[in-house]
Amino acid sequence: MVQRIVTGVVAGAVFAGLLLLGGWFYAGLLLVMAMIGFAEYVKLNGQARSRWDVAAAFAAVFLLTLTRLPDGWAISLPSFETVAWILMFLLLAATVFSKNETSLDHAALLFVGAIYVGTGFHYMLATRELEHGIFWSAVTFVCIWSSDAGAYFVGKSIGRTKLWPAISPNKTVEGSVGGLVLAVAAGLAFAWWKPEWLGYGQAAAIGAVAAVCGQLGDLVQSAYKRLRGVKDSGQLLPGHGGILDRTDSWLIVFPIVHLLGLLTTAG
Repeated sequence: MVQRIVTGVVAGAVFAGLLLLGGWFYAGLLLVMAMIGFAEYVKLNGQARSRWDVAAAFAAVFLLTLTRLPDGWAISLPSFETVAWILMFLLLAATVFSKNETSLDHAALLFVGAIYVGTGFHYMLATRELEHGIFWSAVTFVCIWSSDAGAYFVGKSIGRTKLWPAISPNKTVEGSVGGLVLAVAAGLAFAWWKPEWLGYGQAAAIGAVAAVCGQLGDLVQSAYKRLRGVKDSGQLLPGHGGILDRTDSWLIVFPIVHLLGLLTTAG
Protein backbone atom coordinates (compact mmCIF):
# COMPACT_ATOMS: atom_id res chain seq x y z
CA MET A 1 0.00 0.00 0.00
CA VAL A 2 2.84 2.41 0.89
CA GLN A 3 4.50 1.69 -2.45
CA ARG A 4 1.21 2.32 -4.25
CA ILE A 5 0.71 5.66 -2.49
CA VAL A 6 4.29 6.84 -3.10
CA THR A 7 4.12 5.87 -6.78
CA GLY A 8 0.77 7.60 -7.17
CA VAL A 9 1.94 10.83 -5.52
CA VAL A 10 5.20 11.03 -7.48
CA ALA A 11 3.64 10.11 -10.83
CA GLY A 12 0.72 12.46 -10.21
CA ALA A 13 3.02 15.35 -9.33
CA VAL A 14 5.12 14.85 -12.47
CA PHE A 15 2.04 14.57 -14.66
CA ALA A 16 0.39 17.66 -13.14
CA GLY A 17 3.60 19.69 -13.43
CA LEU A 18 4.04 18.91 -17.13
CA LEU A 19 0.35 19.52 -17.77
CA LEU A 20 0.72 22.98 -16.27
CA LEU A 21 3.84 23.68 -18.33
CA GLY A 22 2.05 22.57 -21.48
CA GLY A 23 3.68 22.90 -24.90
CA TRP A 24 6.23 20.28 -25.83
CA PHE A 25 6.77 19.34 -22.18
CA TYR A 26 3.25 17.91 -21.97
CA ALA A 27 3.27 16.71 -25.58
CA GLY A 28 6.51 14.84 -24.94
CA LEU A 29 5.08 13.19 -21.85
CA LEU A 30 1.96 12.05 -23.71
CA LEU A 31 4.04 10.76 -26.62
CA VAL A 32 6.15 8.67 -24.26
CA MET A 33 3.04 7.39 -22.47
CA ALA A 34 1.40 6.53 -25.80
CA MET A 35 4.41 4.57 -27.02
CA ILE A 36 4.75 2.69 -23.73
CA GLY A 37 1.01 2.02 -23.66
CA PHE A 38 1.07 0.62 -27.19
CA ALA A 39 4.10 -1.49 -26.31
CA GLU A 40 2.04 -2.98 -23.46
CA TYR A 41 -0.80 -3.66 -25.91
CA VAL A 42 1.58 -5.38 -28.34
CA LYS A 43 3.03 -7.51 -25.56
CA LEU A 44 -0.46 -8.48 -24.33
CA ASN A 45 -1.13 -9.85 -27.81
CA GLY A 46 2.18 -11.71 -28.04
CA GLN A 47 3.34 -9.67 -31.03
CA ALA A 48 7.10 -9.18 -31.54
CA ARG A 49 8.14 -5.53 -31.66
CA SER A 50 10.89 -6.36 -34.16
CA ARG A 51 8.39 -7.04 -36.98
CA TRP A 52 8.04 -4.33 -39.62
CA ASP A 53 4.24 -4.32 -39.44
CA VAL A 54 4.41 -3.77 -35.66
CA ALA A 55 6.94 -0.99 -36.26
CA ALA A 56 4.49 0.60 -38.73
CA ALA A 57 1.79 0.52 -36.06
CA PHE A 58 4.14 2.21 -33.57
CA ALA A 59 4.82 4.93 -36.15
CA ALA A 60 1.08 5.40 -36.59
CA VAL A 61 0.56 5.78 -32.83
CA PHE A 62 3.30 8.41 -32.77
CA LEU A 63 1.71 10.40 -35.61
CA LEU A 64 -1.84 10.02 -34.31
CA THR A 65 -0.87 11.28 -30.86
CA LEU A 66 0.65 14.50 -32.18
CA THR A 67 -1.50 17.55 -32.87
CA ARG A 68 1.21 19.53 -34.64
CA LEU A 69 4.90 19.46 -35.55
CA PRO A 70 7.54 21.84 -34.14
CA ASP A 71 7.57 25.36 -35.53
CA GLY A 72 9.97 25.76 -38.43
CA TRP A 73 9.58 22.26 -39.83
CA ALA A 74 9.02 22.29 -43.58
CA ILE A 75 6.44 19.51 -43.52
CA SER A 76 2.92 19.31 -42.13
CA LEU A 77 1.43 16.60 -39.99
CA PRO A 78 -0.66 14.08 -41.99
CA SER A 79 -4.37 13.94 -41.20
CA PHE A 80 -5.96 11.25 -39.05
CA GLU A 81 -7.61 9.73 -42.14
CA THR A 82 -4.27 9.58 -43.98
CA VAL A 83 -2.43 7.88 -41.12
CA ALA A 84 -5.26 5.41 -40.48
CA TRP A 85 -5.64 4.49 -44.17
CA ILE A 86 -1.91 4.04 -44.78
CA LEU A 87 -1.62 1.88 -41.66
CA MET A 88 -4.58 -0.23 -42.76
CA PHE A 89 -3.05 -0.65 -46.23
CA LEU A 90 0.36 -1.64 -44.86
CA LEU A 91 -1.13 -4.15 -42.43
CA LEU A 92 -3.28 -5.73 -45.13
CA ALA A 93 -0.29 -5.81 -47.47
CA ALA A 94 1.68 -7.58 -44.77
CA THR A 95 -0.73 -10.50 -44.95
CA VAL A 96 0.20 -10.86 -48.64
CA PHE A 97 3.95 -10.27 -48.54
CA SER A 98 4.39 -12.61 -45.58
CA LYS A 99 2.62 -15.38 -47.52
CA ASN A 100 -0.07 -15.56 -44.83
CA GLU A 101 2.40 -15.80 -41.95
CA THR A 102 0.84 -12.52 -40.88
CA SER A 103 -2.81 -13.29 -40.24
CA LEU A 104 -5.72 -10.94 -40.73
CA ASP A 105 -6.41 -11.27 -36.97
CA HIS A 106 -2.87 -10.04 -36.24
CA ALA A 107 -3.32 -7.09 -38.61
CA ALA A 108 -6.72 -6.20 -37.14
CA LEU A 109 -5.39 -6.27 -33.57
CA LEU A 110 -2.56 -3.90 -34.49
CA PHE A 111 -4.92 -1.53 -36.31
CA VAL A 112 -7.47 -1.38 -33.49
CA GLY A 113 -4.73 -0.90 -30.88
CA ALA A 114 -3.06 1.92 -32.80
CA ILE A 115 -6.34 3.81 -33.22
CA TYR A 116 -7.36 3.18 -29.60
CA VAL A 117 -4.09 4.38 -28.06
CA GLY A 118 -3.12 7.06 -30.56
CA THR A 119 -6.53 8.73 -30.69
CA GLY A 120 -6.96 8.71 -26.92
CA PHE A 121 -3.66 10.45 -26.24
CA HIS A 122 -4.20 12.81 -29.19
CA TYR A 123 -7.35 14.21 -27.61
CA MET A 124 -5.65 14.60 -24.23
CA LEU A 125 -3.07 16.78 -25.95
CA ALA A 126 -5.71 18.59 -28.02
CA THR A 127 -7.59 19.44 -24.81
CA ARG A 128 -4.54 21.14 -23.33
CA GLU A 129 -4.11 23.18 -26.52
CA LEU A 130 -7.62 24.62 -26.39
CA GLU A 131 -8.20 28.16 -25.15
CA HIS A 132 -8.25 27.78 -21.34
CA GLY A 133 -6.71 24.35 -21.94
CA ILE A 134 -5.56 23.86 -18.35
CA PHE A 135 -9.14 24.44 -17.19
CA TRP A 136 -10.66 21.99 -19.70
CA SER A 137 -8.02 19.37 -18.94
CA ALA A 138 -8.67 19.78 -15.21
CA VAL A 139 -12.44 19.50 -15.65
CA THR A 140 -12.14 16.28 -17.63
CA PHE A 141 -9.50 14.66 -15.45
CA VAL A 142 -11.20 15.61 -12.18
CA CYS A 143 -14.55 14.27 -13.40
CA ILE A 144 -12.89 10.98 -14.37
CA TRP A 145 -11.06 10.70 -11.04
CA SER A 146 -14.21 11.67 -9.13
CA SER A 147 -16.07 8.87 -10.87
CA ASP A 148 -13.33 6.42 -9.90
CA ALA A 149 -13.35 7.63 -6.28
CA GLY A 150 -17.14 7.63 -6.02
CA ALA A 151 -17.42 4.15 -7.50
CA TYR A 152 -14.75 2.80 -5.14
CA PHE A 153 -15.95 4.30 -1.87
CA VAL A 154 -19.68 3.89 -2.48
CA GLY A 155 -19.10 0.35 -3.74
CA LYS A 156 -17.06 -0.49 -0.66
CA SER A 157 -19.64 1.04 1.68
CA ILE A 158 -23.01 -0.08 0.31
CA GLY A 159 -22.28 -2.03 -2.86
CA ARG A 160 -24.36 -5.20 -3.08
CA THR A 161 -25.43 -5.68 -6.70
CA LYS A 162 -22.65 -6.85 -8.98
CA LEU A 163 -22.30 -4.72 -12.11
CA TRP A 164 -20.54 -7.23 -14.38
CA PRO A 165 -19.07 -10.08 -12.33
CA ALA A 166 -17.80 -12.05 -15.32
CA ILE A 167 -15.46 -9.17 -16.21
CA SER A 168 -14.83 -7.23 -12.99
CA PRO A 169 -16.18 -9.01 -9.89
CA ASN A 170 -15.54 -6.10 -7.50
CA LYS A 171 -17.59 -3.47 -9.35
CA THR A 172 -21.16 -2.88 -8.21
CA VAL A 173 -24.20 -1.05 -9.54
CA GLU A 174 -24.31 1.07 -6.38
CA GLY A 175 -20.67 2.03 -6.86
CA SER A 176 -21.31 2.91 -10.50
CA VAL A 177 -24.17 5.22 -9.52
CA GLY A 178 -22.01 6.76 -6.79
CA GLY A 179 -19.31 7.44 -9.36
CA LEU A 180 -21.84 9.09 -11.66
CA VAL A 181 -23.18 11.35 -8.91
CA LEU A 182 -19.71 12.44 -7.75
CA ALA A 183 -18.49 13.06 -11.31
CA VAL A 184 -21.50 15.25 -12.10
CA ALA A 185 -21.00 17.10 -8.80
CA ALA A 186 -17.35 17.71 -9.71
CA GLY A 187 -18.38 19.11 -13.08
CA LEU A 188 -20.93 21.41 -11.45
CA ALA A 189 -18.25 22.65 -9.04
CA PHE A 190 -16.15 23.79 -12.00
CA ALA A 191 -19.22 25.52 -13.48
CA TRP A 192 -19.78 27.33 -10.19
CA TRP A 193 -16.11 28.39 -10.20
CA LYS A 194 -16.02 29.60 -13.84
CA PRO A 195 -19.62 30.13 -15.04
CA GLU A 196 -18.40 32.37 -17.85
CA TRP A 197 -16.51 29.41 -19.33
CA LEU A 198 -18.70 26.44 -18.38
CA GLY A 199 -22.49 26.22 -18.15
CA TYR A 200 -24.16 24.00 -15.58
CA GLY A 201 -25.85 21.76 -18.15
CA GLN A 202 -22.58 21.39 -20.04
CA ALA A 203 -20.76 20.62 -16.79
CA ALA A 204 -23.28 17.93 -15.84
CA ALA A 205 -22.91 16.40 -19.32
CA ILE A 206 -19.11 16.26 -19.01
CA GLY A 207 -19.45 14.62 -15.60
CA ALA A 208 -21.96 12.08 -16.90
CA VAL A 209 -19.82 11.22 -19.93
CA ALA A 210 -16.71 10.92 -17.73
CA ALA A 211 -18.53 8.52 -15.40
CA VAL A 212 -20.41 6.35 -17.90
CA CYS A 213 -17.76 6.19 -20.63
CA GLY A 214 -14.90 6.13 -18.14
CA GLN A 215 -16.35 3.12 -16.34
CA LEU A 216 -16.96 1.46 -19.71
CA GLY A 217 -13.34 2.10 -20.66
CA ASP A 218 -12.27 0.47 -17.41
CA LEU A 219 -14.48 -2.55 -18.13
CA VAL A 220 -13.10 -2.83 -21.67
CA GLN A 221 -9.56 -3.01 -20.34
CA SER A 222 -10.62 -5.48 -17.61
CA ALA A 223 -12.29 -7.70 -20.20
CA TYR A 224 -9.22 -7.62 -22.41
CA LYS A 225 -6.82 -8.47 -19.59
CA ARG A 226 -9.10 -11.29 -18.48
CA LEU A 227 -9.11 -12.59 -22.05
CA ARG A 228 -5.30 -12.56 -22.07
CA GLY A 229 -5.05 -14.03 -18.57
CA VAL A 230 -3.10 -11.17 -16.97
CA LYS A 231 -3.77 -8.94 -13.96
CA ASP A 232 -2.05 -5.79 -15.25
CA SER A 233 -1.09 -4.50 -18.68
CA GLY A 234 2.44 -3.77 -17.45
CA GLN A 235 4.67 -3.17 -14.44
CA LEU A 236 5.90 0.37 -15.11
CA LEU A 237 4.19 1.89 -12.06
CA PRO A 238 4.76 -0.18 -8.89
CA GLY A 239 1.44 -0.91 -7.23
CA HIS A 240 -0.50 0.53 -10.16
CA GLY A 241 0.39 -1.66 -13.14
CA GLY A 242 1.11 -0.25 -16.56
CA ILE A 243 0.18 2.82 -18.58
CA LEU A 244 -2.96 1.21 -20.00
CA ASP A 245 -4.10 0.27 -16.49
CA ARG A 246 -3.93 3.93 -15.41
CA THR A 247 -5.31 5.50 -18.60
CA ASP A 248 -8.07 3.09 -19.63
CA SER A 249 -10.78 5.64 -18.76
CA TRP A 250 -8.86 8.58 -20.22
CA LEU A 251 -8.47 6.89 -23.61
CA ILE A 252 -12.24 6.69 -24.00
CA VAL A 253 -13.47 9.85 -22.26
CA PHE A 254 -11.24 12.46 -23.92
CA PRO A 255 -12.19 11.56 -27.51
CA ILE A 256 -15.89 11.40 -26.64
CA VAL A 257 -16.10 14.79 -24.90
CA HIS A 258 -14.43 16.29 -27.97
CA LEU A 259 -16.63 14.47 -30.47
CA LEU A 260 -19.71 15.64 -28.52
CA GLY A 261 -18.44 19.23 -28.56
CA LEU A 262 -18.56 19.54 -24.76
CA LEU A 263 -15.28 21.41 -24.31
CA THR A 264 -16.33 24.81 -25.59
CA THR A 265 -16.61 28.07 -23.69
CA ALA A 266 -20.17 28.86 -22.56
CA GLY A 267 -21.91 31.60 -24.50
